[in-house]
Amino acid sequence: MSTVTFPGLGLELHLNRVAFTLGSFQVYWYGIIIALGFFLGVAFCCWQSKKFGIKPDDILDMILFAAPGGIIGARLYYIIFNPSLYVTADGSLDLMACLDVHRGGLAIYGGIIAGVLIAWAVARYKKIPFPALADVCAFGLLIGQIAGRWGNFMNVEAYGGPTDLPWRMGIEKAGEYLEVHPTFLYESLWNLVGFCLLCWLLHKGIRAFDGMYFLLYVAWYGLGRGFIEGLRTDSLYFFSTGLRTSQLLAFLSCGVAIVLLVWKLRTHPKPKDLYVNREKPTQNQEEQLPEKKGE
Repeated sequence: MSTVTFPGLGLELHLNRVAFTLGSFQVYWYGIIIALGFFLGVAFCCWQSKKFGIKPDDILDMILFAAPGGIIGARLYYIIFNPSLYVTADGSLDLMACLDVHRGGLAIYGGIIAGVLIAWAVARYKKIPFPALADVCAFGLLIGQIAGRWGNFMNVEAYGGPTDLPWRMGIEKAGEYLEVHPTFLYESLWNLVGFCLLCWLLHKGIRAFDGMYFLLYVAWYGLGRGFIEGLRTDSLYFFSTGLRTSQLLAFLSCGVAIVLLVWKLRTHPKPKDLYVNREKPTQNQEEQLPEKKGE
């Protein structure tokens, strides 16, 4: 049981990481919240997929591979940039420690990178444009990240350095009381705003080219994550350079996404080139096609 306070707001919360137990197996709130975000994200993507020319079945087929692949990617990313936790006294890799995901150690950027690569492979196999698939998946990624940071809250992790701001969060760490930035909340709210902006664009029908929403997501998330990562105290560092890995990747991906957005918009893309607007036989046209005579 952990006590978390928000002194400036007059709130005091008592958090238990464990939601319930099944025999000797403990089920954590972190896993429940991550699963909830995952299912809400998939449900939203399936609901909106036809607006992008994508079938709900394509989303589900992609998720079958992207979900486990994302977990593996998130774990590998964490291990690569935090190797000291996964080596034995003689310097060899501790394989059992690497596989012990139950004790934590996942990095969202690793999951995103692996998920994007798998989505690209699935799109090629199904012969659908990856940018169109990526556009609808951007909504699911944002939903998952909005929810996922509250899993960090239940674990009392992903917080920042000391602050005296009115919304500061009070925690106890190694017997010492600290008042820190609730960076989990900053990122969740930043992603919520980004999700609302994409929904507004979708509602207004503002989409110039396939891939536009995904690039907007990368730029928006990268910009926010870059600044928020600078406040955190648990960052992974780029080997021995002293640079925060996720902060570096966040700003770099944001810059690349903005350049690609500007370049693509300067080519004056046409709405008819969107995958959803490309000529496809309607049901009436299919009925009017001449039947093939049997030989």
